[in-house]
Amino acid sequence: MVDHLKEDERSRTDLMPEPVPQRERSLARLQGAPWLLVIVLLAAVAWLGWRAFLYEEEGDVVASAMLAFEKQNSLTVFSSRFEVVAESVSTPSVGPFDIDALQSRQAMIVPTTVEYRLDLSGMDRGEFAWDAEGQVLDVTIPGLRISRPNIDEAAARYFTEGVYVSRDASTSLSTSNSRIAERRAREFARNPEVLGLARTAAKDAIRQNLAIPLQVAGFGDVTVNVRFAGEEQEPQ
Repeated sequence: MVDHLKEDERSRTDLMPEPVPQRERSLARLQGAPWLLVIVLLAAVAWLGWRAFLYEEEGDVVASAMLAFEKQNSLTVFSSRFEVVAESVSTPSVGPFDIDALQSRQAMIVPTTVEYRLDLSGMDRGEFAWDAEGQVLDVTIPGLRISRPNIDEAAARYFTEGVYVSRDASTSLSTSNSRIAERRAREFARNPEVLGLARTAAKDAIRQNLAIPLQVAGFGDVTVNVRFAGEEQEPQ
């Protein structure tokens, strides 16, 4: 009988799981904590990236328009290529006296390119007005920025006259003509007729850059009215 009881006790003892030491359980928790922290950080980064780059408020036309502008940042809307004529005279002198007989003259006809750009980076919601009932978006854009004239002196044509044109005189004439050509190019770029063409091109470019993305985004055929700051809205 006693032997049977001892065998039963040994059987129950063999079937019971061995207890896990408290130290090992604590160590397992400590080892798993860094991985949990990494997972939380990855989830936070993913959410922030989605919020910053992919999230758009549903039905927000202005937000969609601003997103289209953010992708453009700076937009070249018009380029004008024309020729500029510059002419300079060089008269050598001896002391206070000019020697008119050795006077030289040079004329230069040079191709020039000027670009007209819009800086869209500073635009905010205040420049947009959305009429949901009429499906009309009014946009106010900043003034045009005119680039520095690109004087293509490699393609210039020169006409020089004079009994004797020294190297110094030739250098002086070329330098002077370059300055004159740039000044006249700037004046031409601000000609009201040329500037009017550039402004019209800018408005057309903004309409195209907004109407198509808004249509793709599901807003339908949106009418985009564009005007420059300080300018009255054109009648449609």
